[in-house]
Amino acid sequence: MRNSSTNLLLIDTAQETAWVGWSCNGQLQQQLTNQSQKEHATFLHPAIASLTKASNLTMKDWQAVAVMNGPGSYTGLRVGLSAAKGICYALDIPLICINTLEWMAFGNKEGDAPLICPMIDARRSEVFTAIYDQQLTQILEPQALILNEQSFASQLEKEKILFIGSGSVKWKSMCSHPNAVFNNANHSTHHFATMSQQRYDAQRFNDLFFSEPDYAKGFYSTAKKSH
Repeated sequence: MRNSSTNLLLIDTAQETAWVGWSCNGQLQQQLTNQSQKEHATFLHPAIASLTKASNLTMKDWQAVAVMNGPGSYTGLRVGLSAAKGICYALDIPLICINTLEWMAFGNKEGDAPLICPMIDARRSEVFTAIYDQQLTQILEPQALILNEQSFASQLEKEKILFIGSGSVKWKSMCSHPNAVFNNANHSTHHFATMSQQRYDAQRFNDLFFSEPDYAKGFYSTAKKSH
């Protein structure tokens, strides 16, 4: 690798499919994926080791670690951020946290609709969602929302909104407004690599000790309490 190359380690365990990859100067080079959400924790560190070996790099060649930091799976978010922070601490390199909803909007900002509403399916009628314009300015901040037929009514009266993501399926069954657009989503791991490089170039790093997963709502555990 040339001295001018910026090699970033990329980690995403926020949703059903986890992946690790590496990018060079903003271009995704390689990635490994795991489709079983319950196995993200056991997948992550061996995948990072395999990826490092396959790329002919060493851990010391990473300039920063970028991690998808939520909203998403509570357990997945903790797994990903803990691994990213541990590597950054050991190597004394920066941490870059990417919001899942912003990444989704970033990959779909070139469409005809002036607003983008990414949605991640949560429980029952609930989604994690936000609204962005094509410059990625927040119109509606990331939050957990229980959908009903009046959701987004004020925004839809003003202009078209592109709804994307796993949560948009349940919303499509409720919404018949002509300004609601449902198209195939375009966000990908390549967009994650691009966003991470932009953050690195702008020196937009996150605090290594105080960064926490963006759950978008309070943690809920189904574990039984001991008596």
